[in-house]
Amino acid sequence: MKKRQIKFSLVYRDMWQSSGKYVPRIDQLTKIAPIIIDMGCFDRVETNGGAFEQVNLLYGENPNKAVREWTQPFNDVGIKTHMLERALNGIRMFPVPADVRQLMFKVKKAQGTDISRSFCGLNDHRNLELSVKYAKEAGMISQASLCITQSAIHTIDYYSTLADKVIEYGADEICLKDMAGIGRPATLGKLVKKIKDRHPTIIIQYHGHSGPGFSVSSMLEVAKAGADFVDVAMEPLSWGMVHPDVITIQAMLKDAGFDVPEINMKAYMEARAMTQTFIDDFLGFFINPKNRFLSSLMIQSGLPGGMMGSLMADLKGVQDGINYSLKSVGKEPLNEDELLIKLFDEVSYVWPKLGYPPLVTPFSQYVKNVALLNIVQLSKGEERYSMLDDNTWNMILGKSGTLPGSLAPELVDLAKKQNKEFYTGVPQDAYPDELDKYRKEMKENGWETGQDDEELLEFAMHETQYRDYKSGLAKKRFDDEIEKLRSQETTASTPKTSVTVKEKQAPNRNKYKKDAVEYPLAMAAYLLYSLNKKLSNEEPYMYPKHDVWNAIGYWRNLMSIQLTYDEKEYQIDVNKSEDKFQFIIEGAEYECQLIYTDSGEVDFKIGNDSYSAAFGVGEEGLIKVNINGSDFQMSRNDLLETEQTTAYEDDTSMNEGAFILSPIPGRVFKIPVDEGDEIKKGDIVVIIDAMKMENNIVSKRDGKIAKIMVTLDEMVEAGAPLVEIE
Repeated sequence: MKKRQIKFSLVYRDMWQSSGKYVPRIDQLTKIAPIIIDMGCFDRVETNGGAFEQVNLLYGENPNKAVREWTQPFNDVGIKTHMLERALNGIRMFPVPADVRQLMFKVKKAQGTDISRSFCGLNDHRNLELSVKYAKEAGMISQASLCITQSAIHTIDYYSTLADKVIEYGADEICLKDMAGIGRPATLGKLVKKIKDRHPTIIIQYHGHSGPGFSVSSMLEVAKAGADFVDVAMEPLSWGMVHPDVITIQAMLKDAGFDVPEINMKAYMEARAMTQTFIDDFLGFFINPKNRFLSSLMIQSGLPGGMMGSLMADLKGVQDGINYSLKSVGKEPLNEDELLIKLFDEVSYVWPKLGYPPLVTPFSQYVKNVALLNIVQLSKGEERYSMLDDNTWNMILGKSGTLPGSLAPELVDLAKKQNKEFYTGVPQDAYPDELDKYRKEMKENGWETGQDDEELLEFAMHETQYRDYKSGLAKKRFDDEIEKLRSQETTASTPKTSVTVKEKQAPNRNKYKKDAVEYPLAMAAYLLYSLNKKLSNEEPYMYPKHDVWNAIGYWRNLMSIQLTYDEKEYQIDVNKSEDKFQFIIEGAEYECQLIYTDSGEVDFKIGNDSYSAAFGVGEEGLIKVNINGSDFQMSRNDLLETEQTTAYEDDTSMNEGAFILSPIPGRVFKIPVDEGDEIKKGDIVVIIDAMKMENNIVSKRDGKIAKIMVTLDEMVEAGAPLVEIE
């Protein structure tokens, strides 16, 4: 009896989602393509789509050039290339006009992409209908996806009915897109069998992430049930939050009696080594080590592996702000693992209330952002859902498609309270055509629309990123980021696979000043040490309850701090520039430069003289500073401490003068207010581009904009003051 054939599709593009930010550059991709071909085991390679082209724009590179050069080697040898697209959302995070969607398929086919894998994050077949139509018109193979998730309403009948509809529209293939890898193996097998029984000639491809550990078993079950292709990855980025390695899947299916291709192991090892060089080059800076591991915790939250890189970056970004708020009300701060579990719990809580949208891009980001911002707001004593971006509202209101489940009453009430209207029409009809507008602007700017109108597509699809690319801002931002990361790199934090950890060496202090010093030098030493954020977790006794400089003062650059010494209060002006500080103490200026810091000690230079100071616990909670044999006991009391607390916690006193702070790190995308503007509670004051969303930061009260403290495109961290309100 002839063995049934199972073919492999490589999701090399998808593997880089572990970084949450970047993929290999054009030159790197074109180097590895021939090696992938030499492996001899892949009939398909996922080459582009999703975030791939936005990432190229973030580099300051042309994404159209990248797609053409990346797909060409596979086209030449007959390996099918396929892209990922999000139906109504195209290859971005929010809805796309129909004329832009139609152009996308024409451009991608002309660039060398054979198959369009289309999915609607809500499994709304109305959004998939145009994807199928436009793909086939462009001469592409249309592969319609079923976004797999696990709930009481996501049944085999639910998915098989969706398959019936898209096949009716003309889809050539079906993909089971198990984006979080939480599909149960037996159920997936039954689903494949039901679709094959009803549509015997339809090709079925399975795409499942490894995160919770089901995917290997799932691949065996779908293969037995009649699947034709399975998606695999390869080391060093397989497993974890990506896909199983091709070696394991090939061996498993061969043992189960299937006809599977052989693997050229010499080429495999070359591809593996080259992928590692890409990590060592710069991608390793953006890959959280935890993304390399499987975790059964993913079963609870259902979040997809492809977004875990950005999720971990988001958590890291808001952790300080959340912990600041918790500590300010006497609660214990959360470490990264505790915060991750808290986020998973919150996702599990809000997901049903949001109508069970399948947790796939962009709706996984919407749900995750709602959960994460709920945690931020709750830590500040505010209510859930008090910060929702416009795209999430569009999902809630039905502009993105029909939600699989029902909205919670509190969200319906919140929409009515904010005078928002629910939409019941066809989602695409809510977004009018826009190509003519972009074509006109490109002509005015003297920009070429490109071969096959590919530049026009990029501008219309990724307007903000394309403008940054054309201006050179994107490349400068990327180069600056890499330069900063490399300058901060130490042997202990290098992304390379093997490192040598060197012991931290104190400087030679033989030539330091040994004379007795006065209290201003001790104050300078204490401030140099206590303003060092890196040591705050090691010696919490050194820091005031609210470490305002590190939460807010750094962003103001110039501020005052109060120190108490010998029962007298001193106001010290502080100005910081990189590793240099200027302290003004009783009218005298002290220009200080850090030389060395370690637990309990700091070396610094004032003018041409160098000193070393040691720190310990003094009497009655004071800090003891020892310099050249003399002890000084003092404490720090930041003047802005009450302002910071007000900005986070006390809604009643903002009119007396306080700040609206950014609850999240990100880029200042828009500032819709001017200094002097009168604003009302709920008015948007700044829009932060973060977590793949445009997040509206609103005022919690009526007031007047006294000062705008950020500029467009500025990168801000959680806790940064955005505007000052009178």
